[in-house]
Amino acid sequence: MEKKSLGSTGLKISPLAFGCSSYGSPDWMPWALSEEDAQEHYKKAFEVGFSFFDTADSYSTGLSEEILGRALKRYGSGRDRVVIATKVFGATGPDANQRGLSRKHIRHAIDDSLRRLGTDYVDLYQIHRLDPATPWEELLLALDDVVRAGKALYLGASSMHAWQFAKLLALAKQNGLTPFISMQNKYNLLYREEEREMLPLCRNDGIAVIPYSPLARGLLAGSRRNDTARSKVVRDFKRPQDEQVIDRVISLAQEKEVKPAQIALAWLASSPAVTAPIIGATKPHHIDDAVAALDIHLSADERAYLEEPYTPQQVQLDRNEAILPGQTASADVLSLIR
Repeated sequence: MEKKSLGSTGLKISPLAFGCSSYGSPDWMPWALSEEDAQEHYKKAFEVGFSFFDTADSYSTGLSEEILGRALKRYGSGRDRVVIATKVFGATGPDANQRGLSRKHIRHAIDDSLRRLGTDYVDLYQIHRLDPATPWEELLLALDDVVRAGKALYLGASSMHAWQFAKLLALAKQNGLTPFISMQNKYNLLYREEEREMLPLCRNDGIAVIPYSPLARGLLAGSRRNDTARSKVVRDFKRPQDEQVIDRVISLAQEKEVKPAQIALAWLASSPAVTAPIIGATKPHHIDDAVAALDIHLSADERAYLEEPYTPQQVQLDRNEAILPGQTASADVLSLIR
């Protein structure tokens, strides 16, 4: 895979990000793969050219970071050739100070993430959600401390209103603090509300967009319409228009003799507003399919065909929820934090 720039920075990444939330403990996430089962996925990811890996300290309460750290040493070709992104906000313990974006939690969280990842810095440190209990100036100062200490090179954000992100960017600039250079948001053929304000903001400011849920939890792969394990997620996409979009994805895939998931990912990856979609893989062929999608060219007419049934909907801004250690994540909560 050819490398591309992460927004307006000089950092080069693979055009797809490898999502690591599916590897950890089934006690946290019922369909999570164990470290042993995750090995073939990481090995395959390096073989096909992934260099950008995204995780979070709350995924399996840190186990996802540990698994990624060991996989990088096992299959990677050097720390200078891989880009590690992790996130902070979710609960990492039972205490009130073991979650959120306070200066205290961020100070401990970054050190814990580095220890689990087995590295002395991360390339991209992202706030997983906005913390309503922490003043924005405080979280910006805390993140700036992390960068100035050399523990992170760049800062990113995830899942918020465009006006909130614009204010954070302005506050950082006004106070000479490290700015955010990326936005990780929900964006796919079934949820395009980010096109209203967030994507134009990011394009105008040179912010990288690394969307999660590119397949709408598998619905755009032509499956899971009646998946009870993810019933809440399926209910989120039960409008007649959603069914029409899925039908068109399947129809175009049949016409091109490729898989529906590849059509949905090709649409997203080819958007001029998108830098690198985050793909999840619980089977090795998911990785091959995702990489092959980069070679699928969709004409303007084909893009219009896929997009035409969509109508605006209520903004699905993820709630500020965090899973405590020892809790099992339900499907509806997982749809919020991934």
